[in-house]
Amino acid sequence: MHISFSFSALLAPSLLVALASARFVIYADEWHPTRPTNEEDRAGIDHVVLAFAMANATAAFQPKVPISTIRSEFPNAKVMIAVGGWGDDIGFFEASKSDATIDRFAAGVATMLTNTGADGVDIDWEYPGGNGADYKQVPNEQKTYQIEAFPKFLAATRKAIGDKLLSIAVPGKKGDMIGYTEETGPKIWPSVDYINVMSYDLMNRRDNVTKHHSSVAGSAETIENYLAIGAPPEKINLGFAYYAKYFTTAGDCTARPLDCPIVLAEDPITGKDLLTSGAWTFETFHMQPVSTSALTVSWDGTCGPEKGTKCSTGCCSQYGNCGTSPEHCSGACQHAFGTGCTDADVAGSWQNALKNGVTDEEAGGQYYLDAENGLFWTWDTPDLIERKFEEIVTKYGLGGVMAWSLGEDSADWSHIKAMNAGLKRLSADGYGGKHSNPLRPASPYPSPDYEAGPADGESPSTEDLPLNPEESSDPRPPYKVVWVDGTTDGPSGDYSTEPGAPEYYVNYEGEGPGSSQTSEEEYESTSPAREGYDAQYNPQQETASTPQQDRPVEPLPKEAPAQETAPVQQQEAALVKPQEPAVIEQDTTSLDVEDTLPFSPEYEALLRELGGEVSAPAPEPAPAPAVPETQIPAEPVVADRKALAGGRACRLKRKKRVVEGV
Repeated sequence: MHISFSFSALLAPSLLVALASARFVIYADEWHPTRPTNEEDRAGIDHVVLAFAMANATAAFQPKVPISTIRSEFPNAKVMIAVGGWGDDIGFFEASKSDATIDRFAAGVATMLTNTGADGVDIDWEYPGGNGADYKQVPNEQKTYQIEAFPKFLAATRKAIGDKLLSIAVPGKKGDMIGYTEETGPKIWPSVDYINVMSYDLMNRRDNVTKHHSSVAGSAETIENYLAIGAPPEKINLGFAYYAKYFTTAGDCTARPLDCPIVLAEDPITGKDLLTSGAWTFETFHMQPVSTSALTVSWDGTCGPEKGTKCSTGCCSQYGNCGTSPEHCSGACQHAFGTGCTDADVAGSWQNALKNGVTDEEAGGQYYLDAENGLFWTWDTPDLIERKFEEIVTKYGLGGVMAWSLGEDSADWSHIKAMNAGLKRLSADGYGGKHSNPLRPASPYPSPDYEAGPADGESPSTEDLPLNPEESSDPRPPYKVVWVDGTTDGPSGDYSTEPGAPEYYVNYEGEGPGSSQTSEEEYESTSPAREGYDAQYNPQQETASTPQQDRPVEPLPKEAPAQETAPVQQQEAALVKPQEPAVIEQDTTSLDVEDTLPFSPEYEALLRELGGEVSAPAPEPAPAPAVPETQIPAEPVVADRKALAGGRACRLKRKKRVVEGV
């Protein structure tokens, strides 16, 4: 068991002395940058994991918030960096193909830790062996090699980083534990310090009936699944989610709110998000009723409670952009900030859920059925968090707890307070965690049979992992990177925020090695090393268990109305400076792929059979006119990126999307 304690802690205020009984690991993601300023709220947190570095570009990674800043706010905490997240798996796929690529990945991670001064790395591969975001495009049968490679992958990383911390984020649903078995477990556990179990998202858009996404019973079953394959309980951190989830019900569920059929949430052929479900964080603008009296009309095409603006015409999407596309007008469209939403009022429904939520005492889950709007809600309350400490952490002798994510609880920090209280109770009771598996006889947990090292006697490269287009069978053209600069401003209050960072967007224009437009050298310098990505696949969609919250990508607001100052499309064009494509090493934590994936013919046929209509796809937007540099705002308005959880939930720091050539 790892205890965060040092001589300096003796000099710290009593509230900031790290608890020695159990770990409190919390992810701090770049899309929800709010952090508590009250020392008591930060007191129990002894591991902060910054999310995310991209898996194929670790060596050049620099966190948006300096690690020195995090250390000053959490003086007793280890600061780690998470690599990967939902949808960011190409780097893992390629790294695990051979011993040489495994060593190169490990060397890149070691370089990242040296350059940033971080205390360790969290590997968030979702998931080894399959069932990831691309499971419809790349079947699990094509990923079986990853099951055997994953333990080697971790062993090499452990060897490369020495005594730095190494943790893994592992799936909560048993069906996603493809790479975690009785055979692979004993080869995995010795390499890692912590096992962050994502015991949430236990209901996602791949399900077909309502259930709790993070109940006491469901979380306990998840932990038992890992103990059954030999996971040392002292290394396990029980996961908590700081967000609710909602699903659209199919028909009347009043007689049976749980185990009731839901409307199809994912295209069964393509895996496309059908925008009938989503996630809702515990942030101020979600937890308080919407007041529209002080709203002003948006001039730049952005909208919502954070901006205090509404659309002159058209819908205000969940992510704060005005437009009239299906993506803008459904999927938690913000009814109070525009007109034309075609879905239920999710924000209003959530207020009803908060007032009238029902506790399932047997399963230990909170839920609410909004029969009027046809929405089912599921989430954790502080009281249920207390039960999880008593019925899971203590019962199974776990080493600690984990939560996604820090800023998503910023309305009142009630979930963090509940977890701190649980840790204090454990400490008062003298809890130290068991060091044997209650579901499995003690085993020696043999060391991995793989010794990481240079390939063919050569030193492993510390360069970021490139993907060789010549080795890929993917016929799609490569892409170049366009980046958008800007800042994000959060609401005022008892927290601090950090500016947003440049973001990368994919631009498919048929450029690449051997093309008439781009030389091989130019391509290698500008490519984000993800040529295997499906142009029609959005890696940021929220589906399965993940600490990275996800969302579908909205198209450009091609039908945005003319505003009083300037048309929205002209303002969008003004957000990007004419410049050379950015080199991927400048920023490697954000990547979007435009979600142009069509509904499958089978799904469209099903809609017609049920009496529905299938709209023709909207025409592509006209290219934005060139804008002189003098027209570029000093701080352009931007809306946010991926997910997924999504996390893993909704993306609430807006970045204006500028995607060319898609």
